Amino acid sequence: MRLKLSYQEHPKHSELVSCVTWGSSSELYSVGDDHLILKWDFKSGETTQVAPLQKGTYVTHIDWLPAQAAGGGRKQSSRPEIFVLTCTDGRFLLVSSLGRVEKAVEAHKGAVLGALWSHDGTALLTNGEDGAVKIWSRSGMLRTSLAQSASPVYSTSWSPDSDQVLYTNGKSLVIRPLQPAAKPTHWKAHDGVILVADWSTANNTIVSGGEDRKYKLWDCYGRCLYSSLLHDSPIASLSWSPDGELFSVGAFNTLRLCDKSGWSHCLEKPSTGTIGALTWSSDGTQFACACSNGQTLLAQVVNRHLEWHNLEAVVGEDSIIRVKDVLTDAEERLGT
Repeated sequence: MRLKLSYQEHPKHSELVSCVTWGSSSELYSVGDDHLILKWDFKSGETTQVAPLQKGTYVTHIDWLPAQAAGGGRKQSSRPEIFVLTCTDGRFLLVSSLGRVEKAVEAHKGAVLGALWSHDGTALLTNGEDGAVKIWSRSGMLRTSLAQSASPVYSTSWSPDSDQVLYTNGKSLVIRPLQPAAKPTHWKAHDGVILVADWSTANNTIVSGGEDRKYKLWDCYGRCLYSSLLHDSPIASLSWSPDGELFSVGAFNTLRLCDKSGWSHCLEKPSTGTIGALTWSSDGTQFACACSNGQTLLAQVVNRHLEWHNLEAVVGEDSIIRVKDVLTDAEERLGT
């Protein structure tokens, strides 16, 4: 199993790419410090500008409203899809897929460092430089201030059932249930500040990374399942694949693909600077990376082997899947 990397000869963004996300129709969107929101077509290599941002507006995170929450019925089919942008000025913006800012909300003191829709799209979770963790309605109304820390909260994640929230607190990880009377789970996870964490909806396992240059795996009770060796630089980004079988790790000029037990299957050293954000496509075949040199990197998982009874499937390049019956040696190629 390895990664096939695709990137531009000349970056489409003129400055750092801060975040990337996949739309409901598998389009890729990127946001940069050049105040541009771009929509990508990697097959043709073309980009479309969705909307320019106001000068002075710097985006830290983007997240698309889950497709099942966007309204798929006949009466709602014309409703514009929504994504959220978080900004360094303390606001988050609800933006339609057409690029129109539907609502701007003053959310935190200092930068808003992240925002994530719940898995059903009914709630929005934000975290900030002010140490606050807050939950908002889909329309941007504050529901609750869930937690307040003394240090910035760099990363959050919903539990698989969206009834608990994981957030970073310095060198520790905290799992806080949404019920006010429930006791949170808190443990020291790293020897340096934790910069990123993700909770898999498929396998209920947490992966975290930080300034101690390690990534670690945890169960939901805070027990360590795996700890990596030291990397050359802090872990800046990581993300689970939708099926929970793989996760990707980003750092300075470093991209790693690991299985759910923590073992590394592929290490790439692209000259991209820090990979500050990662996001998987819904089918789990590829993920996109936001890079500090202005590149938007696409990493496709190839040579992945899957077995079922007497059938073996290998995911190759260019979306070709080779299926082989090991009993009869019959082989078939599937692809688009």
